[in-house]
Amino acid sequence: MPLVAGIEFDALTEEQVVARVTDGLRAGRGGWVVTPNVDICRRVSRDAEARDLVRRASVVVADGMPLVWAARLRGEPLPERVTGASLIFSLSAAAAAGDWSVYLLGGDPGVPERAAAELARRYPGLRVAGTDAPPSGFGLDEVRERLAAAKPDVVFAGLGFPKQERVIAGLAPGLPGVWFVGCGAAIAFAAGALPRAPRWMQDSGLEWAWRLLSEPRRLAGRYAADLPFAVRLLVSARTAGRRASR
Repeated sequence: MPLVAGIEFDALTEEQVVARVTDGLRAGRGGWVVTPNVDICRRVSRDAEARDLVRRASVVVADGMPLVWAARLRGEPLPERVTGASLIFSLSAAAAAGDWSVYLLGGDPGVPERAAAELARRYPGLRVAGTDAPPSGFGLDEVRERLAAAKPDVVFAGLGFPKQERVIAGLAPGLPGVWFVGCGAAIAFAAGALPRAPRWMQDSGLEWAWRLLSEPRRLAGRYAADLPFAVRLLVSARTAGRRASR
């Protein structure tokens, strides 16, 4: 497994992630997908709890082109970037085809419902088991009760890292047949509440710039810390790759 920024990543394409999830659903086996980006890697590098949460996931894929570049420089390439913002669509399409249900957890009031309507419009036959925009400081027991009643197959948890991972860690043991996907802002993207960067910006590693322009107040401080970390990561990866090739 490629090691980048202290995290072991699964060398999977998005299509392979979807296959991993659907194979598990057919077998009655649940799991947990986490999609670390540069910001998550930076937090993991200095926070033992965050590091443990990522390590507990069933599938770990890179949401960030700098991570894909760093893996390549180390000589342990990842096949592609896999984002929560894309998985919410590809997994919903697979769920519609396989008659599995999805649940949207996270976002501002009304946003999960709008996302659910858009996903159902795109993928006829998709069963949405429920939506929830819990308030700040919500209790885990409340969410657990709603999920137990809804009985979803796939839960998209868009609460931001590490909150969504803490929630998944608390819920997953009691719902062993459910797949959880920590998806960040994916619910807002699916709802159209946030615009996503054009494909060329996504593929060229410039999506962060689009996000910064879309949410400058919220993201300026984060990216001010992430960019130096990304540069150090790429430099260290190049050095490690050169040593390995000698």
